Amino acid sequence: MDDGELGEAVERARGGDEAAFSTVYREIHPRLVGYLYGLVGDDADDVTSEAWHDIVRDLHRFRGDGAAFRGWAATVARHRALDHLRRIKVRPRTTALEDITSEPAAAGDSEGLALESISTERALAMISELPQEQAEAVLLRVVLGLNAPMAAKVLGKRPGAIRTAAHRGLKRLSERLGDRPSGTGETGERRVPHEPGGPEGSGGRGEVDG
Repeated sequence: MDDGELGEAVERARGGDEAAFSTVYREIHPRLVGYLYGLVGDDADDVTSEAWHDIVRDLHRFRGDGAAFRGWAATVARHRALDHLRRIKVRPRTTALEDITSEPAAAGDSEGLALESISTERALAMISELPQEQAEAVLLRVVLGLNAPMAAKVLGKRPGAIRTAAHRGLKRLSERLGDRPSGTGETGERRVPHEPGGPEGSGGRGEVDG
């Protein structure tokens, strides 16, 4: 589903359309679980449920397009993850990104194709082994599909830091995979979409009123 279609579904869901909400849920839920797995591990399903509670509660106050909704949902999920980690007093899997000013070239196609060659479960396991600042950047950009400005808004960082961390993380994943042929994941498993190689785009703007 592209951001235009998602935005339309979100707008209908805000108006009480249950079928539209189901469409939004099917699009966003697997990505939130994947993202939160990188933050809280095996507690991801429980934390995702908590995040959806907040999303449903505040949906009528959300304003923005499909891209903005992805970013807002990621922000809600991240807050719930950090709350969970504070409750159990475990250090978050990911930490603040490095304060990087230089921006590398966009991640190459080979790095994106590397992620397409493995199953979601395998990809998430490999991402979780990245340095902490790289892991969350890759999770936001690749698993949740946010562009650099939107991911930066979620983390309160600069887009350049996000691009750099994601680039380094994807490069490391590509190097680990080496010459592994594509399509080696188990049949029927959803693939993680690769890092967008085109222009960043505006990413939309969204907010919750109040």
